[in-house]
Amino acid sequence: MNEQFAQFLRRGEQAGARYALAAPRQRALGSAGVQLGARSGSSLEFREHRDYQPGDDLRRIDWNAYARTDRLTLKLYREEINPHCDLVLDGSRSMNLGESAKAEAALGLTALLAVAAANAGFTHNVWLASDRCLPLTNGTARPTAWAAPEFNFAGHPAESFTRTPPRWRRQGVRLLISDLLWLGEPAQLLQPLAHEAAHTIVIQLLAAQDAAPTVRGRLRLIDAESGEPREIFVDDAALARYQSALSRHQQLWQQACRQAGATFVELIAEQVVADWNLSPLVAAGVLVV
Repeated sequence: MNEQFAQFLRRGEQAGARYALAAPRQRALGSAGVQLGARSGSSLEFREHRDYQPGDDLRRIDWNAYARTDRLTLKLYREEINPHCDLVLDGSRSMNLGESAKAEAALGLTALLAVAAANAGFTHNVWLASDRCLPLTNGTARPTAWAAPEFNFAGHPAESFTRTPPRWRRQGVRLLISDLLWLGEPAQLLQPLAHEAAHTIVIQLLAAQDAAPTVRGRLRLIDAESGEPREIFVDDAALARYQSALSRHQQLWQQACRQAGATFVELIAEQVVADWNLSPLVAAGVLVV
């Protein structure tokens, strides 16, 4: 494992000891630490009857009701869901910008959230959205056992989901960590991410220079995804245009998250790694102390 990345995971794991993942508010807790879902399932809590339809499980037929009414009806029970969290990490190149704390914060934050999930009684799995969206090796274990991911994808997570639709746990919590810095409709990512999830959380992780760049003058920039160079001149007017575009981009994501019933939180990488005080996630109801 990349030793530097291993250190980032260790720091996040240590910082996670003070946090627990908050349970989705729309789910009522059931017995033995499970959650009760809205769909019909196989728990012991009776929900309702409905008429038998061809293909239904014959074991669910209420024969006592059939004897009384001469109609085939099924007993439906509320589904029990073991709390689970799928952590999805953006594996694109822009998540590992040199001279920033972005990679450290991304890895440490993923580790912290995995520990917080375990502290709350959730199982978890870590996924890397790269060329394909696949589970990280040992991603169900403690962070120090994970195979360190590589940030080498020249695309973005929505493309990754399309190439390899992930098999996330149904009715689990889904949590994406990404800078969200690509063009395109948020729905392209949010629809598969939020499908059949108990709750969806989108964390936009930006480097300080992503959020509020301070450089000025004639610059030669390298596109983090394509590697292509570009000569530009940056002055106050250019920085103002950038800030306006970033603000519109974030507003678009915030609106899309509200429409999808997802929680949106912005974090700055350098602030995260400074003291691991994640009060924005606590205020948003994602974590509890």
